[in-house]
Amino acid sequence: MSSMNGNRSAFEDEGKPVSIAILGAGNIANAMARTISAMSNDERYRNLVALHAVASRDERRAAEFANRFTIPVHYGSYEELAEDDDVDLVYIATPHNFHAEHAILCMRNGKNVLVEKSFTANREQADAVLGVAESTGLLCTEAIWTRYMPSRTIIDDLLLSNVIGDVTTVTANLGYPLTGVKRMVDPNLAGGALLDVGIYPLNFIDMVLGPQQLSSLQSSASFFETGVDAQSSTTLHYENGHMGVASCSMLGMSDAQGIVWGSNGYMICNNINNIDGIDIYEDGHRLSRHVDIPQQLTGYEYEVASAANAILDGETQCPEMTHEDTLRLVSLEDNIRDIWGMTYPFED
Repeated sequence: MSSMNGNRSAFEDEGKPVSIAILGAGNIANAMARTISAMSNDERYRNLVALHAVASRDERRAAEFANRFTIPVHYGSYEELAEDDDVDLVYIATPHNFHAEHAILCMRNGKNVLVEKSFTANREQADAVLGVAESTGLLCTEAIWTRYMPSRTIIDDLLLSNVIGDVTTVTANLGYPLTGVKRMVDPNLAGGALLDVGIYPLNFIDMVLGPQQLSSLQSSASFFETGVDAQSSTTLHYENGHMGVASCSMLGMSDAQGIVWGSNGYMICNNINNIDGIDIYEDGHRLSRHVDIPQQLTGYEYEVASAANAILDGETQCPEMTHEDTLRLVSLEDNIRDIWGMTYPFED
């Protein structure tokens, strides 16, 4: 990783936490505000991060948000937030199609960024964002919380212990009824199931199997009248013989399981969007072990702490979700949409 020299000592000399601002005031921004507020009251994090500001294009909405979470500063424009010299890290919480624009705005004003998934709407945008990150030497990382959670390390350790033998196949699914969320069916906002819901099964498979070369990719989807995907199924074949199957939907609720098949058994990870338990089965489908997941504040604290520590260490990316990881996943999303023949209006 490349780094910004001297950041650690500067923060330590001043004895201050990493000052965070939230760009956007929607549902995920509310979840992040609750998280950082909880971190400020937790002895593990209270000296690490502090919530400083929020911005919305609607100043009244920003003021209400700031009042709700006792945030010192609010802005009625994103430009004002980006120019605030007291901000160290900006969490980008706008719709997918705006992530690139807003991340670049912040970095060009000297701000590190934590960009909500999906990182961008396509690979072209991702390349532009990471190009600015490289030229500025600032932290730029994708906020897909499952990459940062303790459950990921627990799964890795279990597989390394050969508890189910040699891994052969990974399946993962996630579905929520989300048709009532306007932005989710809007192609101008990069709506559809893939970028919001489907990214979790794809990430689960990628985390278990690691970066591998695909030999073939098949996918099919059904679509809303607006042209965005409602649900889909994707099969990934890898050159080493592994296979992954990812399914997602915004029409109905799924069991949200991630299952790892092995030569001596299989592992079921319950709720891949926020794993709450792992069950290991031996040959004969006998449950041999259950593994609990540590209690969390909200689950988002791990990505915030990782980003803050990366800034303190002068790093430009987080080890849990490197730039290479982000580019691999956003390219996969592009390839899947290419199979469907689906584009967003702003791409035309």
